[in-house]
Amino acid sequence: MKGSLRLKAGCHVEHPENLFEGFEVFDRCIRANISIDNIESIFRHFILEHCEPLFFILELPSSRDEETASSSGIVSSFHMDVYYIDGCSQETALSILTRAGNILFNDGLSSFGFGCHETGDEILFGKYNVLTLFSNRIESFIGFFEGHGIARVEKLITAWDTFSSEHPGDSYRYEENGMTVFDIPNSFKELGIYLAERRTLV
Repeated sequence: MKGSLRLKAGCHVEHPENLFEGFEVFDRCIRANISIDNIESIFRHFILEHCEPLFFILELPSSRDEETASSSGIVSSFHMDVYYIDGCSQETALSILTRAGNILFNDGLSSFGFGCHETGDEILFGKYNVLTLFSNRIESFIGFFEGHGIARVEKLITAWDTFSSEHPGDSYRYEENGMTVFDIPNSFKELGIYLAERRTLV
């Protein structure tokens, strides 16, 4: 029995009842729909399973002030600012979830995750509850997801597959106690967070 997908607070889709938890396996990655009430346990499981130096990654839309408009006032391309914290211990990674997990999980504009300096395994949670896990030993993670009650499917239907010009998805900035994901780079300075690159989206 497929579990319905419970969306994060920072997004809206027209027919969420058509979306379910599940995961699809590719050559070197798994793509999954993960409900908001299951995502923290999955991240903690991933972190605790990797006894090696980790890194934290946060992808934020660049601020409006950083985007360049043409003479007509139209911005022709948008960018994503990519932040990292390198060399995290398991304890540091778990503390990031404790401090800011609810904001990271529920924000509709950003993506975040953790990666491994040695194995190269990486987990990333993005818009509309889509999680992607990358690994050179991807088959070993089938049981990882099944252990959380999330079943393998032949073809995963994500929110992105349901959008149309009449019914596009909506994503929003999530705020909690006056804090948003855009405050994280300043809040995590003592952990060594840094801006690694600015990626062009379109």
